[in-house]
Amino acid sequence: MVSNAIFIHHSDSSRYKFNEDHPFDPIRQTLTIDLLKEAGALTDDELLAPGIVCNDELLQLVHRPDYVNAVKALNNEADPRSRAVTAEQYGLMTEDTPFFSGMHEAASAIVAGSVAAADAVMSGRTLHAFHLAGGLHHAFPDKASGFCVYNDAAIAIEYIREHYGARVLYIDTDVHHGDGVQWVFYADPHVCTYSIHETGKYLFPGTGYAAEKGADSGFGTCFNMPLEPFTEDESWLESFNNTLRKVIATFKPDIIVSQHGCDAHAYDPLSHIHCSMNIYREIPAVIHELAHTYTGGKWVALGGGGYDIWRVVPRAWSMIWLEMNDHPLASQFRGPDSPLLPQSWIARWKDQSPAPLPTAWLDGADDIPPVPRRSQIVESNRITQGIVTQDL
Repeated sequence: MVSNAIFIHHSDSSRYKFNEDHPFDPIRQTLTIDLLKEAGALTDDELLAPGIVCNDELLQLVHRPDYVNAVKALNNEADPRSRAVTAEQYGLMTEDTPFFSGMHEAASAIVAGSVAAADAVMSGRTLHAFHLAGGLHHAFPDKASGFCVYNDAAIAIEYIREHYGARVLYIDTDVHHGDGVQWVFYADPHVCTYSIHETGKYLFPGTGYAAEKGADSGFGTCFNMPLEPFTEDESWLESFNNTLRKVIATFKPDIIVSQHGCDAHAYDPLSHIHCSMNIYREIPAVIHELAHTYTGGKWVALGGGGYDIWRVVPRAWSMIWLEMNDHPLASQFRGPDSPLLPQSWIARWKDQSPAPLPTAWLDGADDIPPVPRRSQIVESNRITQGIVTQDL
């Protein structure tokens, strides 16, 4: 019997932690899983281990052998001089992505989870699969970047290509451009990459412009929707729907792999987009609909960025699973009043949170103040929409 949706979780992925002060904190996974459990939407029995071992062969679907060996060396090498030389050469000595003990095992666990999710969907064991620890979209074949050591999303896509020969649409909703995945498949006509993000004029990694369309036989299978800073819900969702729906109708994929960074929220400290939880209610609903329209339901969802780890990430990531699993709560998000978060979850975590935890799944009307220049921002985003879709 084919299941509707499965939740993949590797316990070792919680070891992916650079240092105590780093914004990328794996407690996001714990908070999300605990919220879903308290909401009655997930049980321990539904947390499935990957069932796939991440070895060099898997990593080298995308990453160069010398880079994989460097990550391993930094994981275990004792000589601090050779560590420094290797780390600098391979992008693992930056403030964003410093090497840490156990890095190879933790990053490999994340790859295993994303590949297992992809295999479960492509083999027909399930229609949908969610791996919230995945989505490390900035890593390149030969270096780390932007908190990302191994690019699990690109590896999972390449695994699908190699083992199943399917056409893959990659959808990236992180506020930062999905550069690593884009460049891996920039000349591949069988993988279409779509990223909606804050414009690289003001935000890392400085890429993701509408003119980046792909190369060689892959030209026309790369799409970027860069948004103006302080874009709000209505313009974000208009830009997303107007561009993505045309992309998928043209490309006609066999499977969707989506990355769900939730750092476009107004509370996020690392970006300038000014959205609310409304977009995180809509994103999985739109992708779910498109999967059933174009891919026979085949959909793999991964996590990603998100640095308000208490107020935003657990709610946003939970909404993916609630939508994917057709949980009754998902339909309540569209009612006149937002359902409340479980009081037990709030009580458990409120003393650790640096800010008061929200009490409802969606933000209140007065929680996020409007921004000035709204009309100019909307118009600028509409001009970009036209550039993105002009050849579709």
